[in-house]
Amino acid sequence: MEELLVPLVPMSHTAHIRSHRKPRRTAPSIAVRAGVASGVIGTLAVAAAAGSANAADATVTQTLELPTLTADLSAQVEQAAQFTQQAAANYQLQAERDSAAAAAAKEAAKDLDAAKKAEAKKKADEEARKAAAEAAVSRSETRASLSGGSDSDSVSAPASGSVATVIAFLKAQVGDSYVLGGTGPNSWDCSGLVQAAFKQVGVDLPRVSEDQSNYGTDVSLSNLQVGDILYWGAKGSAYHVGVYIGGGKYLDAANPSKGVVIQELSGYPASGAVRVL
Repeated sequence: MEELLVPLVPMSHTAHIRSHRKPRRTAPSIAVRAGVASGVIGTLAVAAAAGSANAADATVTQTLELPTLTADLSAQVEQAAQFTQQAAANYQLQAERDSAAAAAAKEAAKDLDAAKKAEAKKKADEEARKAAAEAAVSRSETRASLSGGSDSDSVSAPASGSVATVIAFLKAQVGDSYVLGGTGPNSWDCSGLVQAAFKQVGVDLPRVSEDQSNYGTDVSLSNLQVGDILYWGAKGSAYHVGVYIGGGKYLDAANPSKGVVIQELSGYPASGAVRVL
């Protein structure tokens, strides 16, 4: 038999290892891939267009809604302003009412005060009339008790002569002027003259009529003696003083129009008297 001989082809030592190279793409595969890519790109384009359209729609929607929102806000702002104006007007009205009420209360208080003052004046006038009536009743008694019992200017002084000194000093000042706060030697006020007269005999009287009415011993107008200090007004708050010189008369620094004079006690009855000698 003849032997079949198979020729041996020498092989590379790496021929048994699978090639690491990628197989070549065929034309149909490339075409398919290109179609897929074209489809993807088309889809993306459509999506982008749709997105642009949606964005445009959203912009339009917002543009259409903004005027409505602005109108609502404007109406609310206007309404709030109206409420504020109304509240301010209410506050102003209330303030005016409160002011009117306060003014009315103040006026009522003034009226009440005026009424009280009128009542007090009426009461004071009644008391003055009563005092004048009592003084008129006592004048006859006073005249009866005076030394000498006449209307002459003569003075019946005690034996010591101190009262005579006071009266002599007072009569020497008749005709001098009246000056408020005057203490001599040529002008006097009522208490300044009385103080200076008693100082001649060593008696230091207080300076003002209020205090002089509290000095010495109280005597009734029906039991006056020459040299007694007469006062007008309430004791301790007298507004005028003079000195009784007998015969129903007294000597005082009367006022700016009269000056230092001798006057009838019956023409201007005193409120009370004190004795210091």
